[in-house]
Amino acid sequence: MASVTTYNVQMPLSIRAATAGDVSQILAFIKALAVYEREPDAVKTTEEDLLRDGFGQRQYFECLMAELDGRAAGFALFFFTYGTWAGRPGLFLEDLFVEPELRGQGIGKALLKRLAEIALERGCSKMKWEVLDWNQPAIDFYNSLGGEFLDDWRIVRLGRDAMSRLAKGEALVPGGTERPFASTENGEAVE
Repeated sequence: MASVTTYNVQMPLSIRAATAGDVSQILAFIKALAVYEREPDAVKTTEEDLLRDGFGQRQYFECLMAELDGRAAGFALFFFTYGTWAGRPGLFLEDLFVEPELRGQGIGKALLKRLAEIALERGCSKMKWEVLDWNQPAIDFYNSLGGEFLDDWRIVRLGRDAMSRLAKGEALVPGGTERPFASTENGEAVE
């Protein structure tokens, strides 16, 4: 994924695969996105985390960088999932960000176009991402691209504490009280 693609002759915009040398800029974009999403203190990620997980021995994500006039303008951080019904991989877009002063110039669309190309090249059956319900400019943008909103589906997330409780065989019942899993004679957990 080392190709550089120029998307608009009028403005020197290029989309390229991120390298380990981009880690500080990627982290800056992640922090800027968190501010935009009204969670400025939520980012715990470090440059070391990004180096390890995106450019280390086992890579958990890939990243595209958008550059305008040689300046970092935005990024898209993504990874692959698997669709059991389609029997094909899917591309999950974790973060998409364009510098606020550069929005409206086709940078976000160019990043999504390149992601669609990558997804097709790798045999994906779909691309998925999330958008906050109050982010109307993004919702309108995704609608304009043919994005389908899955209102019947709900996002489920277990944070680190909940994962630890679950791994220990503990669970929270409605109302927030802890209840250990019951176990069968062979030690398997049952609810």
